[in-house]
Amino acid sequence: MRRVVVAPRPARPLDRAGQQCAGDQIPCRFHPSHCASVAEFTQAMLGGWSMTSAENRIADMAQQARAAAAELARVEPAQTAKALRAAASAVRGGASAILAANDEDLARAGKLSAAMQDRLRLDAARVENIAAALEAVAALPTPLGDVIDTRTRPNGLRLDRIRIPIGVVGIIYESRPNVTADAGALCLRSGNAVILRGGSEAQASNRALHQAMRTGLSSAGLPEAAIQLVDDPDRALVSAMLRAAGGIDLIVPRGGKSLVAAVQADARVPVLAHLDGNNHVYVHRAADPAMAEAIVIDAKLRRTGVCGAMETLLIDADYPAAIPLVEGLLERGCELRGDGRAQALDPRIRPAAAEDWGTEYLEAICAVAIVDGLDAALAHIAAHGSGHTDAIVTADAAAAERFLAEVDSAIVLHNASTQFADGGEFGLGAEIGIATGRLHARGPVALEGLTTYKWAGRGSGQVRG
Repeated sequence: MRRVVVAPRPARPLDRAGQQCAGDQIPCRFHPSHCASVAEFTQAMLGGWSMTSAENRIADMAQQARAAAAELARVEPAQTAKALRAAASAVRGGASAILAANDEDLARAGKLSAAMQDRLRLDAARVENIAAALEAVAALPTPLGDVIDTRTRPNGLRLDRIRIPIGVVGIIYESRPNVTADAGALCLRSGNAVILRGGSEAQASNRALHQAMRTGLSSAGLPEAAIQLVDDPDRALVSAMLRAAGGIDLIVPRGGKSLVAAVQADARVPVLAHLDGNNHVYVHRAADPAMAEAIVIDAKLRRTGVCGAMETLLIDADYPAAIPLVEGLLERGCELRGDGRAQALDPRIRPAAAEDWGTEYLEAICAVAIVDGLDAALAHIAAHGSGHTDAIVTADAAAAERFLAEVDSAIVLHNASTQFADGGEFGLGAEIGIATGRLHARGPVALEGLTTYKWAGRGSGQVRG
């Protein structure tokens, strides 16, 4: 793949008359002077010029982010890598403070579910993983300037499609403090400025990690506004982010179904959704029993609170080792809810209700269904899956290939645990989330998923005439 140098954006955009707007303004056809601040532009999109304090605050942050993004467009990749390595050092050096902040958050987390508390909790190993992820992203080649494709027209005009940053990204997320570092790193490495808004339950942890990111930016001579944190639990600030058209270019929600649904309903900014992970493992009749048991136990119980956890186990009616399979889960403390045939395998399996087939439990509960072959498994996943991650366990290559081709999910796996649904496990360094939609990225969203493209044409005097 060829790479070209992406020229920085103009320091001052032009108004409709071709004159330069002031340094803190952008072109706006609604404003009498055809130039407006980001705050004015945002409110113009909403039909008026009066703004709330929350909207003013987000507009100011977006304006700073836009200026930072323009500066990032002019720096070499080595500089963002330096910032991320320095941030990793700051995370390690500040581990005690980060863990103390996390203890403060956990002390207030009594009303959270066990899954949410697990996502919130940090320990020494998880802090080290955050630092290692920052270094991994720093080591990744930046996609900026990659020529995606090129073509030369019959008239000799050459056209290149080139990767560029999206611009200003807003991330709204719950519980997970690591997202503060992961999202900041991925946005920075892909040339984007980011505005982070974590959940109030992780406020102290997010603040401590954000300080490490600021330290990294400062040490590399990059603008601290490239990674900003909305350090306030006021929900009006979330609404302001969702309405900041013209200030924020993309919103990425990362959290439960209710958060994502609320963002999608209220946003006036494009949304890249990470929906729930109602993930299936289908144990085919030709599965190796030892492999099937190992994969099923890992997929469900390695970490029950992650979006890649198995939530429904489908067992082929002709699979010969179904009883040991369910016993392995039950004996490890997993509650099973099954259909009539699944219940016949073990009296400890409770009857499943209709809603169980579509539930993301995020705890040690799993739905179990007996299915009559591959066609029935595919139909069940199509009816109840969320398009996140689904796996088949089988020694039958033809069955596996059909499953991989026909299951319409962002991630499909053969003979592997669904818990591999993770950007780090994909070699992407980290991830913003697992996108389950169709536009514009799908699966783990990392560097490439945070870029768009532009066309660059090189001619020699061609006119259409």
